[in-house]
Amino acid sequence: MQLVVHVTGARPNFPKVGPVWRALAARGVDQRLIHTGQHYDDRMSEIFFRQLDLPRPDANLGVGSGSHAVQTAHIMIALEEEFLAHPPALVMVYGDINSTVAAALVAAKLHIPMAHVEAGLRSFDMTMPEEINRRVTDQLCDLLFVTSPEAIDHLTREGMPTDAIHFVGNPMIDTLLANLDRLDTAGVRAEFDLPDRYAVATLHRPANVDSPDAVRALVEALHGVADLAPIYIPLHPRGRANLVAAGIEAHPGIHLMDPLGYLEFIAMVRGSALVLTDSGGVQEETTILGVPCLTMRPNTERPITITQGTNRLVQVEDLVAEARIALARDPNAPHATPPLWDGHAGERIADIVVPWLAARR
Repeated sequence: MQLVVHVTGARPNFPKVGPVWRALAARGVDQRLIHTGQHYDDRMSEIFFRQLDLPRPDANLGVGSGSHAVQTAHIMIALEEEFLAHPPALVMVYGDINSTVAAALVAAKLHIPMAHVEAGLRSFDMTMPEEINRRVTDQLCDLLFVTSPEAIDHLTREGMPTDAIHFVGNPMIDTLLANLDRLDTAGVRAEFDLPDRYAVATLHRPANVDSPDAVRALVEALHGVADLAPIYIPLHPRGRANLVAAGIEAHPGIHLMDPLGYLEFIAMVRGSALVLTDSGGVQEETTILGVPCLTMRPNTERPITITQGTNRLVQVEDLVAEARIALARDPNAPHATPPLWDGHAGERIADIVVPWLAARR
């Protein structure tokens, strides 16, 4: 049988691969799952396999942390051995992390066809490592699965053939919708002693947490928001030391937490009055949940979360004013849902992959 190999590596990948894996399995496709180990902490990795009923990885490369060059190089070396030992008919990559571009480079050198789930997203900010990963990966892929209409335009302008581009919806939203009934908002509120009204923040982008000046400005702004509502921050290991050194815990309304499992985090977001983030995926999840989201970045590769969602881009100096407006919003106000974010993206992807494999057999 023709083998489809999925390459994942970090927390944002896992909710995306699940719906695709299950849809292909239902069609009898032989599959192999590789976890590069780019994220390796239990709360950033292992808990997703347990909570989302994902298959155990056939291989865990255990690459761990490192600079972009070191981490990407280690992933490439290990993936080359995997692809040679278990030759794929198709490699599927997800998102925009270092594991994504590493897999694309290795597969291209070995002349293995590739599919990119979440293709065509663009921030047009080349200071973001994710933007470099997205652009390189898309140029090397044979199948480009896009989550929103503007991605089609980006790929077309970059010269990608139109018959390679497929608008399928968002498999990460498949996972969220499939787990709505499992989101125990009351349980999370009780476990962490959450008040009736609170905000959630996620912070990890280098532009926000690496520079001492940027961190000080961010901490000052977060203290101002905490005057309006307490903030709970499941803190990514990246940048934690800088934020703590800048005094983020000095405000009694700011509560730092260890990273949460998928179900706990989404339940906490669902029950919140406001989310502050620099994450791409959180912009999408709040859009579906109808929770106001302030994205602390000058740009986003997910503009549909602004035009058809609850997201707004904010500069740090405007964060307190924008938070005040967001917190005054009617929590029951209707919100739009982006097209094809309906829980069936994994099935649409499988409907394309299966005949594509058959045509190449």
